[in-house]
Parts: sequence; structure tokens; C-alpha cells
Amino acid sequence: MSQTVGRVSVLSAVGLALALVSLSAQAPQLNRVVLQKGDLSAPGREVVMARAEFTGAGASTGRHTHPGEEVSYVLEGEVKLEVEGEPTRVLHAGDVFLVPAGKVHNAIAGSAGKVLANYIVEKGKPLTTPVP
Repeated sequence: MSQTVGRVSVLSAVGLALALVSLSAQAPQLNRVVLQKGDLSAPGREVVMARAEFTGAGASTGRHTHPGEEVSYVLEGEVKLEVEGEPTRVLHAGDVFLVPAGKVHNAIAGSAGKVLANYIVEKGKPLTTPVP
């Protein structure tokens, strides 16, 4: 009987692992693609242009900050923008937004979509810093 219980436990564990892999494969994701990066005339500053690709509803950037401003344009889809201290906004293709330097923010996709982001940031610092 203990062998049967052991087999059931192993099969249950394998089934759970497969279910988790399946769920993570289906979870919407965010992919950031850096398009260009270069120095600015302002000392110690650089610009980074990136495309954020949300693979589906619920994909999120996670709460984070930047060491400078973010100036972005929604290319496709719908994005809910949460900026600390400001009302949440729902943005659609053609909308623009600006996030001030150091402001905690998060973008959550309402659908698959793309955002063109321009970051005017301090050179040599990480582009994003996660915030719990």
C-alpha cells in the first residue's frame, strides 16, 4: 500500500509541475526591445528608445522607476498606467504619456499591444529599478 501512495504522490507532483509549466507558458508577458541608445548634449544624460511588447491582457511591467523621464507613445492595444500619486489612466493606440524621473509606476496591458518608450536618463545607471 505504501508503494501505491508513493506512486500517487509522484504522479501528483509530476501533474502539478506540468500544470505550472503550462500556466507559465500561457501567462502574458512583456518584452522590451532596445531600438537605440545614445549620448545627449546634456552632460551625463543619454536617451534610450525601446519598444515594449505586451503579449496579452494582464502583461505588466511591474512597479518600477527610471533614473530620468519616460516619454512614451502607445502604438497598439490598451494599457492601464498607474503612476504613484496620480489617477490611473487607460491609454489606447495614439495616446502619449510622460512619467517623471524617479516616479514609481506600472503599466498593465488590457490587450496585446506595443508602446514606444523614450527614456532620457542618467548615463551609467540601470534603466529600470524594480519597486516591491
